[in-house]
Amino acid sequence: SGKIPDGIMKTRAAVSALCLVEIKKSSTELLKNSEYRKGTWAPSNELSGAVAQCQETLRAAADVLETHHKLEDDHGNPTGEELMSVQPRSFLIVGSLAEFQVEHGVNVKRYQSFDGFRRNLRQPEVLTFDELYERARFIVEHSEHLDASNEYAEQESPF
Repeated sequence: SGKIPDGIMKTRAAVSALCLVEIKKSSTELLKNSEYRKGTWAPSNELSGAVAQCQETLRAAADVLETHHKLEDDHGNPTGEELMSVQPRSFLIVGSLAEFQVEHGVNVKRYQSFDGFRRNLRQPEVLTFDELYERARFIVEHSEHLDASNEYAEQESPF
């Protein structure tokens, strides 16, 4: 209980590696509402608890997983898929950067407190829902642009 991630994924490259994903709510607060010290805000209880949960999931996974996995179907037949689990990556999807937006811009000090916290974590990598959405949107738009460029290039190619 509490050690099963919301998502178990693998990378797609020459070697597929295990990734563990924990998903919270986009409405989860990232920082406490009051300053810890002047100009410094601490992570919210929900954020620090989610980080601890991810770290424990990684520790538990390291105890039971082997480094190299050859996947099999329900009948024990190899699927041809292989997965490596050497220090698996961990992602925490939580909250929104809109939390730092105020009437006339961004509260820089609050954002710096959050960004400094997450960038100094080794595991998990913390992404907000809006950041994940924008990354996905960029990839989709970029791949559509590349597909259109490749189709045009194939049609117009003198070779």
